[in-house]
Amino acid sequence: MADRVHPRDSPPSSGEAPMAKPSQSVPVQPAGTYVIQIPKDQIYRYPPPENARRYQKYSRREPRRRCCRRCLCWSLGLLASLLLLLAVSAGVLYLVFRPESPKYSIDDVSIHGFNLTSLSAVSPEFNVTIRAQNPNDKIGIYYQKESSVTVYYSGINLCNGALPVFYQPSNNLTVFQTALKGSKILLTNAVHSTLAAEEKRGELPFRLNLKAPVKFKVGAVKTWTITFKVKCELTVDSLTSSSKIVTTDCDSRVKLW
Repeated sequence: MADRVHPRDSPPSSGEAPMAKPSQSVPVQPAGTYVIQIPKDQIYRYPPPENARRYQKYSRREPRRRCCRRCLCWSLGLLASLLLLLAVSAGVLYLVFRPESPKYSIDDVSIHGFNLTSLSAVSPEFNVTIRAQNPNDKIGIYYQKESSVTVYYSGINLCNGALPVFYQPSNNLTVFQTALKGSKILLTNAVHSTLAAEEKRGELPFRLNLKAPVKFKVGAVKTWTITFKVKCELTVDSLTSSSKIVTTDCDSRVKLW
């Protein structure tokens, strides 16, 4: 009996084993993983309408950031150039004019208003003769208002005054007198006793603080206000109008701003 032959594509009859198809490499995906295939005609080169606004906002924000960075770089460069120019100008001015601080000293002191025989309040008066020297060759000094001169004893403010307002030319020595006054200052028994003992020894220590706001004149130009602060340690032999200076030592510093 002849064998029955089936076409290749026709299904086998029941009872026959199915014919194996040619092997094809089918990728095996792990469990829980999905592969989505999108046709080429659905891939957009531009964002879809629902994302168009977000894309426009991002594209507008990027040029603004670049502009801000550029402005910041220009500003920092300009600031650095100005600082360098100021430093060079200050160096040239220093080399040309060689500025020096004025020098101060105390020549004489006349004292009134102390009565150590009583514990009542005192009203001290100090007439102080101050020597101010301008050692600069090409710089004048304008002494401004709001100066102050104060005398202390053991931290007690005894009297106050001010410097005169005047102009001091270059290479000039000016001697002026200023009156310092105090009113109704109560001193303790210990301070009275100490003053009396020091007067007997002929050594009464005081501290004089001086604050002088000035402006320098360089050619035809005036500087901003610069403040000189002077601290003088002063020792006199008595509390009278004929008192004499035993020792004096003055130290000054400058405040540029």
